[in-house]
Formats: sequence, C-alpha cells, structure tokens
Amino acid sequence: MGDTHAETVTFVRDTMLPQQEPPLTTVGPIGWMRANLFSGVLNTILTLVSLAFIYYVLSGILPWVFQSVWNANSLTECREIMTATWGDTHGHACWGVIKDRWLQLLYGFYPPYPAYPDANFSAPPDGHWWPAYFRPNLTLILLILALLPVLFSGAPRKLLYLSAAYPFILPWLLWGGAIWVPLLVAAGFGIGYLAFVLISPRLGALSALIAAVVLPLLWWLFAVGPVSGALSSVLDIGIAPVQSRDFGGYMLAIVLGVVAIGCSLPLGVLMALGRQSDLMIVKYLCIGFIEFIRGVPLITLLFVASLLLNYFLPPGTNFDLILRVMIMMTLFAAAYMAEVVRGGLAALPKGQYEGADSLGLNYWQAQRLIIMPQALKISIPGIVSTFIGIFKDTTLVSIIGLFDVIGLASAIRADTAWNGIYWELFAFIGALFFVVCFTMSRYSMYLERKLQTGHR
Repeated sequence: MGDTHAETVTFVRDTMLPQQEPPLTTVGPIGWMRANLFSGVLNTILTLVSLAFIYYVLSGILPWVFQSVWNANSLTECREIMTATWGDTHGHACWGVIKDRWLQLLYGFYPPYPAYPDANFSAPPDGHWWPAYFRPNLTLILLILALLPVLFSGAPRKLLYLSAAYPFILPWLLWGGAIWVPLLVAAGFGIGYLAFVLISPRLGALSALIAAVVLPLLWWLFAVGPVSGALSSVLDIGIAPVQSRDFGGYMLAIVLGVVAIGCSLPLGVLMALGRQSDLMIVKYLCIGFIEFIRGVPLITLLFVASLLLNYFLPPGTNFDLILRVMIMMTLFAAAYMAEVVRGGLAALPKGQYEGADSLGLNYWQAQRLIIMPQALKISIPGIVSTFIGIFKDTTLVSIIGLFDVIGLASAIRADTAWNGIYWELFAFIGALFFVVCFTMSRYSMYLERKLQTGHR
C-alpha cells in the first residue's frame, strides 16, 4: 500500500510515524525551568521577585566575605587596611580575629601540651613527637571511628569494641589522671549486669532491676575513689590531668553534645517503656520525671546544677561542674526523647504486639526484635530533631560561667584589640554549628531512605 493511501480506515492508522525528538522547551534545564519556575503568570512574577531578592542578599554578603582582611592583629589595623584597599566603602569583614583566635575558639584554654604543663603551655622538649592538642584531636578521631559501626552497617564490625569502650576512653583522654578510674567505672556496669542475672531467677525482674541500678551507684559513689587510689599507689599508670576550668570553646560543646546525645537515647527508650509499664511505681515515677523536666526550662536546670546542687551535697564534696551540666543536659534530653519514642510506640498497630505474643516471645524479646525497631524507625525525625536541639542548647552553658564558644566570643570582644568586632565571630560560630547539625540532618534523611519498606 502506498504512502498516499496510509490511512485505509477512517481515524485508524496502519503505519507507524517515525520517532521525533521532544521539543527543547519540554526537556533539560529549559523544560525544568518552564515547568517549575515559569509555568504561569503568578509563578513567573514570584520567580523574578525571588531572583531579585537573592541578588540583593548575595550582593551584600559575597563582598563582605571575600573582600575582607585576614592578616591583622587588631580591629584598628583591620580598618586601616580596609581604608587603604577599598577606600571609605563599608561591607568588608575582618577575618583577622578568626585567624588570631581560632585555636581559642575551638579548644578554649585547654593546654596544647598537657603532658608538659607550664605557665605558658609552651611546646614540648625537642625529640618528643606529640603535636599540639593531641589528646582532644585523638578523642575526636576515636569518636568518628566509634560511630562508624553504629551509624553504617557496612563498617567493620570489630569497631564495635571501640564503640563500647569509647564512653570510658573519652573522659580519660580529656581529663587525664590514672587509668584505673575509667576501668573501675566500667566495672560498675559489669556489677549491675551480674546482679540482674543472678537476682532475676530468684527474686523476680523488678528486684533484679533495682539491684542492677543501686549496686553500680554504690560502687561508683563509695568504692571507685578508694580502690583507684589504692591501685595507683601500687602501679601508677596515667596521663597528665587537666582541670575542668581549662575546658572551653567548641570542644566543650562537642563533649557536652556527645554525652547528652549518647546517654539520652537509651534513657529515653527506658522511660518511654516505663511510662507504658504495668508496674505502677515504675509508671508513675517515669511520668512524674518526664512531666517535671518538660515543664522546666533548661537554663533553670543548669542554674540548679551550678548553684543550688551544692546546698544538697555534703560539705567538702567536689562535684565537677562540667559533670553536673552533663547530667542535667542528659536528663533534659532524655525526657523529650522519651516522648518522641512513646509517639513511635503509639503509632504501631496493635497487631504487632499480638504477633509478638503469638510467637511466644517474652516482653524484652518482643521489644528488642519487633516493637522497638519499628518504633525507632517511625521516630527518626523526632529523635534527630531532639539531638540537634540539645547540641545547639550547649551554648546556654555560657550563662553559668563555662567558657564555651559563645562565652569565648564575648571574652574576645572585651579585649581592647578586638573591641567592636561582632559579626565575624558569630558567623564563624554559626558555621561550626551548621556543619554538625546539617550532618545529623542529612544522616537522618539517609537512614529514612535506607529503612523505607513501604510503598510511596
């Protein structure tokens, strides 16, 4: 049949038309912009207004960031260089303060070489390989390695031993002292586990749980100090101690954030389970604690930790301020974490609990294998939001006298050399917090995609 008679039946074609390229206005960048930015009159107007606003903002920010002064020892010198370079124009940053004080902003007053303390924290003698800030840097590297097997399933499983040991390595590396103290603190957890295993078959789970909590507390409060002193007198192994008053800067925010985040999640899970428990005492203790903590601002708890707590302790008790702040921040985050996890538990259908019962699982087996994994998966956005919030709340410790990065910024601005500097310090601090918070946010999205099992 010829081309002139391609259509033999009305409205029916019996030959195929050749393929053609799609119009350029519907594919590629042009097609995307036409569909998303210029799809209508209103959308086009909003796009143009947004572009004008972005241009206005960037035209002020980019010169301020890039047309700036890095080599200056004071704000006055910065301004002299600006005037000589760009005239009387405004909008130029003085990053010389960051170059001059970045180590202080990161590490506070922590000695660069704590193994060789002197008045000026000078470099170690020749022949020693320890670089500056070796201990906090090593602590950060070990933190990353310890988190790898926890956050990523493809990481080497042997690193889990480091993950288990890291909570005891961190304080020893940063504060120093005898090696026996972290070892004896770790032994307290072993005592609690043995107490639970031995008492549970004889007196029941509740009595075993109480013993597993009380015995380690008694060990830590009354036995660790004398036993570590006795062991140190026999075999003194340790590193140079560093006082808590030397802690500060971004390092302090990292330490407080890591401890609060790492401890609040398991405590929050336990309190969420306790709030739903059939044991009346456990249930109402958890409810009372959660509601009290959630009803009090964090800054009030920090004031309690720094000032009022001393009135309730025996005279002469030396309770480290940073440790008190860690405890208060952990308890505060745990109360919010408990409600987040409880929301995940409430979102599970009743059939999941019935399915666990039908398999013959006991309470803890059902929670570990069926209930809690699904509840934590549902709660991922809320959990990470709580993590980010508590990490940013570490800046509140500047109010109670700890020189975190905000407190150091105020101290630097009070220096006569940098009196009047403002935006550069807080832009640098904001960038530091953004790196950590954005990383947690992106990991949360990665974890949600990885655990997605339903249909979109």
